[in-house]
Amino acid sequence: MTIHQLYERRPLSQSSARRDAAHFIDGAFTQGTTGKSWENFHPVDGSLIGRVPEGGRAEVDAAVTAAHAALRGDWGRMSVVERTDLLGAVADEINRRFDEFLEAECLDTGKPMSLASHIDIPRGAANFKMFTDVAKTVATECFPMTTPDGAGALNYALRRPRGVIAVISPWNLPLLLMTWKVGPALALGNAVVVKPSEETPLTATLLGEAMNKVGVPRGVYNVVHGLGPNSAGELLTQHPRVNGVTFTGETRTGEAIMRQAAHGIRPVSFELGGKNPALIFADADLDKAVEGTMRSAFSNCGQVCLGTERVYVERLIFDEFVARLKQGAESLRPGRPEDPSTGIGPLVSKEHQAKVLSYYARAIEEGATVITGGGVPKVPADLAGGSWIEPTIWTGAPDNAAIVNEEIFGPCCHIRPFDTEEEAIELANSTPYGLAAAVWTENLSRAHRVASRMDVGICWVNSWFLRDLRTAFGGAKQSGIGREGGVHSLEFYTELTNICVKL
Repeated sequence: MTIHQLYERRPLSQSSARRDAAHFIDGAFTQGTTGKSWENFHPVDGSLIGRVPEGGRAEVDAAVTAAHAALRGDWGRMSVVERTDLLGAVADEINRRFDEFLEAECLDTGKPMSLASHIDIPRGAANFKMFTDVAKTVATECFPMTTPDGAGALNYALRRPRGVIAVISPWNLPLLLMTWKVGPALALGNAVVVKPSEETPLTATLLGEAMNKVGVPRGVYNVVHGLGPNSAGELLTQHPRVNGVTFTGETRTGEAIMRQAAHGIRPVSFELGGKNPALIFADADLDKAVEGTMRSAFSNCGQVCLGTERVYVERLIFDEFVARLKQGAESLRPGRPEDPSTGIGPLVSKEHQAKVLSYYARAIEEGATVITGGGVPKVPADLAGGSWIEPTIWTGAPDNAAIVNEEIFGPCCHIRPFDTEEEAIELANSTPYGLAAAVWTENLSRAHRVASRMDVGICWVNSWFLRDLRTAFGGAKQSGIGREGGVHSLEFYTELTNICVKL
C-alpha cells in the first residue's frame, strides 16, 4: 500500500479532504496496533489535515527489529557504490516528486511555498547527494611501525556502520533536518528508525514511498509516529537495540534523551537550543546587515534554530538600524503558503503560539519597549483559525530579562546598543547557549578577531544561513554535542576499528 492510498490529495487551499499519516515499518505503511491517534491541523487556518497514528512498544520494536534485519541482509552486504547509488536515486525521486513533498511540508508547517521550495525540499534531497560523496571518497589512516624483531607491523583503520540509529527530528524544517541525519546514517551503511515531530508527520512518511520506489531494501528506513514521554519517542530512545541516538530540538528534551541513552552507553549527537546573537558594527554595510538580520530574525516565522533573537548594534548607528529593521518587519504580509505575496507564515501550532505570546506579554512586564508587533496580526476571516503571530522588535529590556536570555523560537528580537568591541563580545557570549552568531563589519581584521572569540559552533561574517555541507556543524555549551557535516559525520555514524598486522 502506498501513502497515497491512505489519504486523498488536495490543493492547499481546500480543507475538505483528509490526509492521514501512517507508520512506515519494514517497507510497508501501517496504522499500527495501539488504536491511538491524534489530529493534525493546518497552522494556516486551523483546518483538519488528518489523523496521525501513535506508535507504541510494538511498533518501535518492529521497526528496530526490521532495521537490524536489514543490516544482516542485502543492505549490509551492499558495496559502498551500490548503497550510495541507491541513495542518489532517493534524492532524484524527491526532486521528481518535488511538488508533492512541497505540498506536504507546507500543509504541516504553514510556511510560504516560496521559502520551502528554495530551502526545505532542495536541501532535503541534497543531503543524500552530498553524503554519498563523503562515503565514497573519505579515506582512513595507515601507520607502519617498527617492532623489536625488526620485521615491523602495519596499522590501518576500517570504518563500519554503528548499527541502528534513532533519528528524532524537529518540526521547524522537517524534511531538511531529518535527511540531514538520515542521509549520512544510510550513506555510511546504518539503518534508521525516524520519530518525526508529532506536529509535522507528512514528509517523513512520504519519504518511505520514495525509498520503496527506488528499491531501498525493507527495514533500512523506518518511521514511527508518536509523542515524547511515555510514547514512541521515549520508547525508541530507551530501546536496548538502538545503537545511537541523534536529535535536534530543545535542550531540555536533549537532557531527557541523554539520560535514556546512558543505559547501555549509547552515543548521542545533539543539536539543541540557542539564543543566537548578531553584532552590527558601525562600519557594516547597513543594507546587507538589515537584510541579513531580517532573514535571521523573521524567516520561517522565527522558527529556525540558527535564528537571531539578540541583536547588538554599535551606538552610532543604533537608531537608524532599529528604524530600518522595524520598516522591514512591518512589510511582512501574512498569507497562505501558495500565495507568492506571502511574506511570513504562521507558527506551527496553537500551543506554540501561546508560548510565544506569553513571552510577548512578559517583555512588557520586564520593561521592554515594543518597537513593532507584540501580538496577533489581523488576517482575513478564512485564516482566523491559524496560529498567527506578529513579527516583533524590542529595545530597552534589562540584560537579565527572559526575552534576552531564553529561547523564544518566534519572529522576534531584542536590539541593544554597545559602545566598544570588547563590550559586544562579552554581551554576545553571555549565555549558556552556543549555537550560532553573525558578525557584520567591513573591517577585515575586526571580522576575523571577533568571529574567533564567539563561543559558538558556527559564526557567519556578513551573511547568515550560508551553509557548506562539507563543514562541521553543531553547537557549543548547552547547544549540542558533537559535529555533523562532511567527514565530521563519520565520528558519530561509524565505529572505527584499528587493525594491527605483524609483518
